[in-house]
Amino acid sequence: MELAKRHGAGTVTAASIAEAQCVPIRFLENILAQLRQAGIVESVRGKEGGYRLSRVPRDLAVGEVIRLIQGPLATVDCYATAGSGGAVGGRECSLRNGCVLLPMWKRAQDAMMAVYDQTSFEGLVEQERAARGREVLDYAI
Repeated sequence: MELAKRHGAGTVTAASIAEAQCVPIRFLENILAQLRQAGIVESVRGKEGGYRLSRVPRDLAVGEVIRLIQGPLATVDCYATAGSGGAVGGRECSLRNGCVLLPMWKRAQDAMMAVYDQTSFEGLVEQERAARGREVLDYAI
């Protein structure tokens, strides 16, 4: 999110991203390494070094980043393993065959991923700016 907010304004250090997003720096560095390997971010060394998006925020979907960092998502464990023979928690689900809930979970999964895939980082930045514009300051003492 920070890289999208600052797109076109130079690089951003990992420390400033970690501070702004309230995440541990080591955790963030692992994520940045994955994003760099996937070509989503670029790292720049030197005095003015840091990270920047390698494409415009409008062309980067939230779903792409989520799948890269977390892998395939599922609404429930049973649906997550539907392609692997129905194993749940390392064991075979005895209700797998004829389960009437699986189609519903598939629709929920598809709807969730559609929201992520149709949401760009540019859209999130715009939403944040609009929300901040609605904040009312309270100077009461």
